[in-house]
Amino acid sequence: MPDTAQSTTPATTYKRGQYVLYRNPEMFWTGQEGHTFVCRVERICVGGATYDLTPLPSGRQVNAANPDYMRPLPAADAMRDIDTAPLNTAMPADMTPAAVAWLTQQTATISRRPELPPHSG
Repeated sequence: MPDTAQSTTPATTYKRGQYVLYRNPEMFWTGQEGHTFVCRVERICVGGATYDLTPLPSGRQVNAANPDYMRPLPAADAMRDIDTAPLNTAMPADMTPAAVAWLTQQTATISRRPELPPHSG
């Protein structure tokens, strides 16, 4: 009997340096904890069939990871707290330190008068 089931996820190719979510299939199917983690793509193996990954913040290299167990981590998701943050000086408690620092810098820049270039003449 032929297998007519199709994957519900589209085929994705990854680039070196891209951040992905990786699920270790052996750990997952054996019920072990810590089976899913963030990685950075270090190397694209022959034809993009597998990838070498470095777990973050640091960990043992994952060699020949099957892309069926990887999902992209879009930059928009990582930056959403900055993009949707209110632009006032009262910083919400649930914002990341990077978002607070960025907003503080933007507030200081906006409230400063622009400097004119030196007059040459």
